[in-house]
Amino acid sequence: MLKLYNFLSKKVEEFRPISKTVGLYTCGPTVYDFVHIGNWRTFVFEDILKRVLIFNGFKVKHVMNITDIDDKIIAASRNQGLEFREIAAKYEKAFFDDLEKLNIIKADEYPRATEHITSMIQIIEVLLKKGFAYKTEDGVYFDISKFKDYGKLSNLLKKRIKVGARIAADLYEKDNPCDFALWKKSNAGEPEFDAPFGKGRPGWHIECSAMSMKYLSRTIDIHTGGVDLLFPHHENEIAQSEAATGKKFVNFWLEGEHLLVEGEKMAKSLSNIFTLEDIKKRNFEPLALRYLFLTAHYRSKLNFTWKALAACQNALDNLRGQISTWDEPKIGCAEFEGDFKKAVNSDLDMPKALSIMWAMVKSNYPTSAKHQSIIVMDQVLGLGLDKVKKAQLPKEARELIEKRETLRRLGKFEESDRLRKQLQEMGVYVEDTSEGPKWSIKKKHHKI
Repeated sequence: MLKLYNFLSKKVEEFRPISKTVGLYTCGPTVYDFVHIGNWRTFVFEDILKRVLIFNGFKVKHVMNITDIDDKIIAASRNQGLEFREIAAKYEKAFFDDLEKLNIIKADEYPRATEHITSMIQIIEVLLKKGFAYKTEDGVYFDISKFKDYGKLSNLLKKRIKVGARIAADLYEKDNPCDFALWKKSNAGEPEFDAPFGKGRPGWHIECSAMSMKYLSRTIDIHTGGVDLLFPHHENEIAQSEAATGKKFVNFWLEGEHLLVEGEKMAKSLSNIFTLEDIKKRNFEPLALRYLFLTAHYRSKLNFTWKALAACQNALDNLRGQISTWDEPKIGCAEFEGDFKKAVNSDLDMPKALSIMWAMVKSNYPTSAKHQSIIVMDQVLGLGLDKVKKAQLPKEARELIEKRETLRRLGKFEESDRLRKQLQEMGVYVEDTSEGPKWSIKKKHHKI
């Protein structure tokens, strides 16, 4: 039984889909710059969710939007002297390249905002007709005072709502709830599209409503994003969608917590906004970052440090080293697999799942059984462990292991320890057991 924390009800609930196929909508990137590691934490959390759904036998239809027109893209276009479509195309490509490096399963659909203007206009027309929206000189706005449940997702206090106050910006604070822009009349030199209510461009919030309805349905199973999107973005999505259709928009809202860097929020002023390229420049694998994301629950803040990333790279290298010496996968460790599934089904408890995986790795089960179970577990972990190749012990190392074993039998432990160190310098680590020496090949540890 899969249980998930629903931000709408503020409690953990059993997940039951509307139909045989789970409709999953995840807020995608705004392609005005390279995606930073804080965003990647959210996208990996969403990938884990999708993998857990599949792990439980659900079919999933996954839609992730690409925001290729908004305030940030227009600002980047102006600053770089490029057409807004060039900016969007450049960073969209970078997003997909990085997605692959983190072993994230691609969505079924990646609709772009600019290709769904007509769908957005249709919803806006419905909202105007129903009296939930109104026209002004600078565009069309949603009247939040007309939607009685406004604020139910983000626990917005009704007394803070300022009747008639408007805001054109896409992002604003929770302590300043205002009527938000559905359609903006463009300023000189900005991109614009034809609409019955005047040339302009859509507000940011309307695109997700339009695209989720087009590719999924009017009511969807799960909608996710970063916790920073709770307000205003997700709150506004609910208002405009439910006002337009008269139906519940989303059954389960899941939100991923913030990633801190060295205990601080990411900010340009602190020079602590890192991308996947920054990770690679320091000789870390993107999958080490994925491993780091697995060490904290998605609803808990995670503190990124280079030391923590080094520890995760070493853990991943050690894990691969052990798997590389195991026998071919066969049967499996049923008890560990059962415990692992219970953990992931308990609101995606990945830290516990990871500890269960390591307990299995260190257990006395046959390596063939552990190999089979690690492949099963990696269907959720997504660390590419099924691609680990069988290690080949170099001839020189094999001879040293045999020589060391002879020295140990003769009681010459100082000499045998020297050979152990010599083997370690070659990346070969030997463990003395009652069944004889067991070896593994490991990379040199990352140090900060």
